[in-house]
Amino acid sequence: MNLLLRWALNALALWLTVELHVGLSIVPPTLGAYLVAALVLGLVNAVVRPVMVLLTLPLTILSFGLFLLVVNALAIGVVAALTPLAVSGFWGAVLGALVLTVISAVLSRLFRDERTARPA
Repeated sequence: MNLLLRWALNALALWLTVELHVGLSIVPPTLGAYLVAALVLGLVNAVVRPVMVLLTLPLTILSFGLFLLVVNALAIGVVAALTPLAVSGFWGAVLGALVLTVISAVLSRLFRDERTARPA
């Protein structure tokens, strides 16, 4: 998938998540703020989150993978510290990360590249 399209889809997923009022908000709610937050979210997911997953692997194994929800919430917290994204507490970050993941997966599935997609 094209990098710009993926960035736009992440910004759209972030906007939809904020509009659902699940614990995330962006102040001021401008297109630029969403694009910056989506860019930083992509960078955090590509660089910081794998390191956090590796460091918390024993806890993740002991919790049968549920600790990944905490890792995702921490990643959202890092993004909130660097961008106009605001998080309403730890559980807001957990729920926001969960909703953002689902929306992003649905959008990626809808806009996938047909040349590289596997037959269903």
